[in-house]
Amino acid sequence: MKIAVVGSGYVGLVVGACLAENGNDVIGVDKAEAKVRMLQRGRIPIYEPGLEELVRRNRSEKRLTFTTDLARAVRASQIIFIAVGTPQGEDGSADLQHVMQVARDVARAMNGYKVIVDKSTVPVGTAAKVREVIRRETTHPFSVVSNPEFLKQGAAVEDFMKPDRVVVGAEDERAAGIMQELYAPFIRTGAPIMLMDCASAELCKYAANALLANRISFMNEIANLCELCGADVNQVRKAVGSDRRIGPSFLFPGVGYGGSCFPKDVKALLKFASQEGYDFAILKAVEAVNEAQKKRFVTKMTARLGSLKGKTIAIWGLSFKPKTDDMREAPAIVIIERLLQLGAKVRAYDPEAMPIAKKLFGSRVTFTAKGYEALKGADALAVVTEWNEFREPDFAKMRKLMKAPVVFDGRNIYEPAQMRALGFTYFSIGR
Repeated sequence: MKIAVVGSGYVGLVVGACLAENGNDVIGVDKAEAKVRMLQRGRIPIYEPGLEELVRRNRSEKRLTFTTDLARAVRASQIIFIAVGTPQGEDGSADLQHVMQVARDVARAMNGYKVIVDKSTVPVGTAAKVREVIRRETTHPFSVVSNPEFLKQGAAVEDFMKPDRVVVGAEDERAAGIMQELYAPFIRTGAPIMLMDCASAELCKYAANALLANRISFMNEIANLCELCGADVNQVRKAVGSDRRIGPSFLFPGVGYGGSCFPKDVKALLKFASQEGYDFAILKAVEAVNEAQKKRFVTKMTARLGSLKGKTIAIWGLSFKPKTDDMREAPAIVIIERLLQLGAKVRAYDPEAMPIAKKLFGSRVTFTAKGYEALKGADALAVVTEWNEFREPDFAKMRKLMKAPVVFDGRNIYEPAQMRALGFTYFSIGR
């Protein structure tokens, strides 16, 4: 199939590369000339395991190209994915200006029937708005489809190639048939293509992310209760997760969720519910608990260390989760800012996110080339992101480097009994 993907950010790159991998001819479109030049050289502007190799291979096979010429890409394609950003507006709602501008530009370039696919995360009613914008700009026939993405950062390529489900909101049989044909190679293991109306498809993504965020905040509340009553949240988590009605996923307590999706989508769903006259009380609590959890981690440090003024705190992990360099809404930002406010000196390390962190914090934070370098003379270590390389470190080396062997584990990656036996003063979440 001939496909254009407008927007070469995180979602657009994954979608384009994976569709090309299955033999489609894909044109990636982006208005940023520097980004397009980078992609034309086979380099990608983000860190996502396996994606750069996929882009290079399909460029070499000439199935994947990149351009700033949207009109040419539209004319050459039957299916046009809109995968541009929907940043959070000042009122919490999703800002659709980029989506609508792309819709107008696509309409003006059309030369025949096209399927326009909303791939960006958009609020309910966006497909109808896109349809109206295009209708005002062209007399060519077209269909608008809602096809939300469910990609986990750090595993996005596998998620697209082997999806749990493919959700397609389509209002006509022709578009539904084209989308079924497009996704048929990805569901050979039995994952369903779920055909529905556009409004339901649009709500699916928000509902899924809100429910996952809900599980995280709920488990953080249980962890906080465990600390007060002497229970072990890890044991509670295992028992609860063994219930087939609940399952074990997203029941790990920590310092709160972050990233480009959960915080933004929770706020957007809250705003949409409010506009519809509905008070989404549970979701308000989910958001409040998440913000409090990040601050609670620093409160643990002050309870143990007293005044942090002049003390050196080492930070392991800056990205909001492992296997990504994404620091959008990362708990590390709130934690570091609070530490700096309290007068602490912060030395930080992350395998991938430090270039972004340096732009955020500048000279206020010392960044080290290696994880162990951050520990030199540190009064405490705070583990904020659970990268694999932090899971089995040289504990004896850590003790020698640190001024005091104190560890605040925000991801529960170490065992309390082992840490005590190794001579560390150890604090985790809910244990």
